Amino acid sequence: MSINLLTKNRAIIVFLVFALGYFISTLIRASTATLSPVFSQELGLNSGDLGLLAGGYFLGFAAMQLPSGYFLDKYGPKKIITFFLIIALISTIAFSKSENFLNLLMSRILIGVGVSVCLMAPLTGYRKWLPLEQQQRANAWMLMTGALGMLASTIPIQWLLPQIGWRNIFLIIAGLILITVILIIFIIPSWNKTELPIEDKGISSYKTIWTHPYFLSLVPLGFFNYGGLQAIQTLWAGPWMTNVSGFTPIQSATNLFWLNLSMLVTFFIWGLVNPYFHKKGISTDKIIITGVPFSFLAIGFIIYSGENVSGFHFALFLISSIFVSLAQPAVGMTFSNAIAGKALSSYNLILFLGTFTVQWLIGVLIDLFKSFGYSTLFSYQLAFSTFGIFCMLSYLYFVIHHKDHLK
Repeated sequence: MSINLLTKNRAIIVFLVFALGYFISTLIRASTATLSPVFSQELGLNSGDLGLLAGGYFLGFAAMQLPSGYFLDKYGPKKIITFFLIIALISTIAFSKSENFLNLLMSRILIGVGVSVCLMAPLTGYRKWLPLEQQQRANAWMLMTGALGMLASTIPIQWLLPQIGWRNIFLIIAGLILITVILIIFIIPSWNKTELPIEDKGISSYKTIWTHPYFLSLVPLGFFNYGGLQAIQTLWAGPWMTNVSGFTPIQSATNLFWLNLSMLVTFFIWGLVNPYFHKKGISTDKIIITGVPFSFLAIGFIIYSGENVSGFHFALFLISSIFVSLAQPAVGMTFSNAIAGKALSSYNLILFLGTFTVQWLIGVLIDLFKSFGYSTLFSYQLAFSTFGIFCMLSYLYFVIHHKDHLK
């Protein structure tokens, strides 16, 4: 396996190219939190519609996880991410030209399809190109890059909005996608299929993954906890601050900026300390079990604070949720290189189905509780409380079904 490892300088360059692609994918993903007031005003969207539009990205993203895992293992990251980013390029241009909600939704779903391998492609490559002790760090710093993309979706987007409009913003993003495709073609290593061991193919390899006890123990945690983290970060933090706390759009964007900056710093530090945990023999599972409950306290703090919620409250929730991010690379390292792409994309399917579901249903619940005559504040509190309960149940499921593994 050592013959596959990249030199330090080559690894840095490869990482930066992949990081640009993931930066763009999270920039698009989180843009709805900042642009939600504009979309609501132009299209008359209610909370459920807004949740569906934002969640459309995750629906398209999730739909491609299983097939993309198969293709990543067979053809390698370079060919697959290039193909999918071309879809993202076309869809982003179509989004910028859309004149109604249906066209926006369909374009956003296809954007989700197009960027669906922007994290899985590099993680699949890192399984072969980086030593084991560096893979968790690379994963954390890829997530840090994602936080940078979400950072760019706040104040920079809000500042550009009155200058050039949201349509031209998406045309600029399309240009960045084109640059990324060119860099990938010339820089990312090709995939030597002969380096992969012969192992179960197609459906049988997916059966191996989806029946694995460790994978199954992490499914609810990925669906509700990790998926909910992304749902709140990329959408519902913004509407809470504008609709409940009374922030102006620029105030909300500023708070989202600091929120995402805190995540960027957290992922950077997380990448530094992960090799230490590995060296000391502290297992991923113990870190998850010890750390995840802090996020329950944070979500309770948000619900309790009500109209006083700001970016600080959501930052506490996101930072305290950092522990659940370890589940994804842990799944990848559980399986061999031959099916690592399938394993990672299978778990990514869980994450993004969860994100779509939580993102949409929070909006549906808010509208439902409002229809019962409850205030906007109480409707948000009830919706977030429901989310918190499912997160706690998912955590308990992991703890109960993982006892034998910990022993």
